[in-house]
Amino acid sequence: MQEKLVMQERMGNPALILPAAMQALNALSRVPTETGLSPKLLELVNLRASQINGCSVCIDGHWRIARKHGETDERLFAVAGWRDAPYYSDAERAALALTEAVTRTSDRADPVPDEIWDEATRHYDGRSLAALVIAIANINVWNRLNIATRQIAGQWKP
Repeated sequence: MQEKLVMQERMGNPALILPAAMQALNALSRVPTETGLSPKLLELVNLRASQINGCSVCIDGHWRIARKHGETDERLFAVAGWRDAPYYSDAERAALALTEAVTRTSDRADPVPDEIWDEATRHYDGRSLAALVIAIANINVWNRLNIATRQIAGQWKP
């Protein structure tokens, strides 16, 4: 019989403990939408990076936020298999490929190969691409804060 692991947070989220960090991360998170990227796209990016990183808090939160922006269950359920699912546009596929590459920086010698970068540049102009990279970096920061301190999924609901 397997013993049930009871998650217990190590400490509060560092961004909540240090208000200046929360302000900075919140300001950073506003940049991509202010640049014109779709909130639905950003939530798919947030969800996919969080799945890769195993951040249960962000996985639990970002599907909820995506639904508030009108995202469908089919697209949310299939985001981990986006390459084989028919629900995503070419631009969304480029963003998800870039998300995976930027999130998995230690998986290969050239973490963000030219083919992934070039495909992203076909769909996003300089400002949008910069905003997308910032969004990917920001969700990875949140994932790492939550994972390091063992934040518990379900305790925070957007």
